Amino acid sequence: METVVVGISGGVDSAVAAYLLQQQGYKVIGLFMRNWDAALNNDIEGNPTFNENICPQEQDYNDAKVLCDKLGIELHRVDFIKEYWDDVFTYFLNELKKGRTPNPDLMCNKYIKFDRFIKEAEKLGADYVATGHYARRVGNKLLRGIDNNKDQSYFLAQVKADAFKNVLFPVGELTKPEVREIANKLELNVANKKDSTGICFIGERNYQKFIHNYLKPNPGDIVDVKTKEVIGRHTGLMNYTIGQRRNVGISGNLERHYVCGKNVKDNILYVAFGEDNSYLMSDECIIKDINFISSVHPTFALAKFRYRGEDHPVELEYIDEDTIKVKYSGGAKSVTPGQACVLYLGEECIGSGIIDEVRKDGEKLWYLG
Repeated sequence: METVVVGISGGVDSAVAAYLLQQQGYKVIGLFMRNWDAALNNDIEGNPTFNENICPQEQDYNDAKVLCDKLGIELHRVDFIKEYWDDVFTYFLNELKKGRTPNPDLMCNKYIKFDRFIKEAEKLGADYVATGHYARRVGNKLLRGIDNNKDQSYFLAQVKADAFKNVLFPVGELTKPEVREIANKLELNVANKKDSTGICFIGERNYQKFIHNYLKPNPGDIVDVKTKEVIGRHTGLMNYTIGQRRNVGISGNLERHYVCGKNVKDNILYVAFGEDNSYLMSDECIIKDINFISSVHPTFALAKFRYRGEDHPVELEYIDEDTIKVKYSGGAKSVTPGQACVLYLGEECIGSGIIDEVRKDGEKLWYLG
């Protein structure tokens, strides 16, 4: 009997993944990853920044134990706190300092779930590892999950190709409602547990308060991108992202507005007013930190510039082995430095790069400098 080590998160997707693998005849072992120390969520005075009686991560572990007991699965626990801090959280902070909008989930998958986790699973005698991601593997290809609303191939696009060789995605062929239905029929304790949202280590807590525990606030001017007039004060460029429309901080002004750029050197946040989205539009970007999952390196593909964003037909120009110019003649909105540009050929996710520069009509957008 072949052994599969499943990443049990305490959520419904990994729970159903474990059950499905049992039904397929595998010996299933659960492995819970502790990637964050709850004490790191304390405020400057050392007070917890969450209101629950128990740390959310500890609640997840307790849910995982109850689940594994019901399924008759052995559960192990491993701490990757230092590794997560070094490879994911430090990256996140450094990107924020640059005025960019990082996606730590991609780095967590790259360095933790499909690296350290796999090595730990091998110590437990794993022939395969499995997760609850909504994605599929067919041969050497990474494919989108069947459920378009939950497809998570975007978050896997920075993982090295060879890391997938013994990985299984049991729920990738299912929709989320189907997963919930299976869990409810089995009366699993996590059947109707709310999906986690946002950045994992922040959770439901206030984003700005959390970030200010690690990065000193650096207020500056908010400038009208069109008139160049100062119209307010921002609380720190790290607190804003391109396209943001709420909580921008322009008091007394009810006109529709949005964040359209940042100037890190001069600590300026640029805002545009009205219904005109032209300041959010671009037609090409430069991506770096290239990771190809596929051996195919096409000149035409589909690109997704953010999770659940639309697919854009693009032309790829290979500048060097770690730099690609991505051209999208139809234009795209809110392409943001620091986010991932994930490339597809139909259903296949072939790789990704991190957006480094955004351009329009051949020129770098000055208000994104």
